[in-house]
Amino acid sequence: MEGFSLYYHATQALNNIDLVVPRHRVTALIGPSGCGKSTLLRCFNRMNDLIDGTHISGRAWLDDLDIYAAATDVSTLRRRVGMVFQKPNPFPKSVYENVAYGLRIQGVRGKSVLDDAVEQALRGAALWDEVKDRLHDSALGLSGGQQQRLVVARAVAVGPEVLLLDEPASSLDPLSTLRLEELIQELKRDYTVVIVTHNMQQAARLSDYTCYMYLGALIEFNETEALFTNPREQMTEDYVTGRYG
Repeated sequence: MEGFSLYYHATQALNNIDLVVPRHRVTALIGPSGCGKSTLLRCFNRMNDLIDGTHISGRAWLDDLDIYAAATDVSTLRRRVGMVFQKPNPFPKSVYENVAYGLRIQGVRGKSVLDDAVEQALRGAALWDEVKDRLHDSALGLSGGQQQRLVVARAVAVGPEVLLLDEPASSLDPLSTLRLEELIQELKRDYTVVIVTHNMQQAARLSDYTCYMYLGALIEFNETEALFTNPREQMTEDYVTGRYG
């Protein structure tokens, strides 16, 4: 992103963001509530387009693709940039059909191709061993942690390059959170991961890079260890040491 700003009608939500997200790393977005973390995350696959009155200035690229160019196909962009939301949102379908859904939308019909893709996606989401005998049962019967990993499997099944995770563990118990964090560490081998989290300990455990935001501005971006142990900005230090937020 270069000089990127976003507005909801006349209200500026993001202010002149300059940011390079490293490939095949986990980048965490942290900051107090309302600082623009989720808004920034949704800019990477143009989910904010769904909100009336949204407009932007500046530029954003995925490799050499100008994300906001008039000629950019948003459906293609969202296949390249998958997203997992705060609460698990499996479709009211079977486990199998949840994972196969995006592939069917793309026109994949062969049973053996779908079978292989579903298995690989579930293995990639560290869920296969738990659901391989329940593939045709409703996904709504899974636990919350399993549902969230299923949603990750659904996202990776279509072969994205980037995964956006918007507070994916906020509704999970500690054990499910641990499983999800272990999964995210594995996913960065194949994907670039950007995660919004309110939990600074989670950001410190999980991410390679951290971006601290405040009131729509990017205050500091650095390797996670450096940002937490030796921040350059006083505002960052005040936040990560708990003086506010």
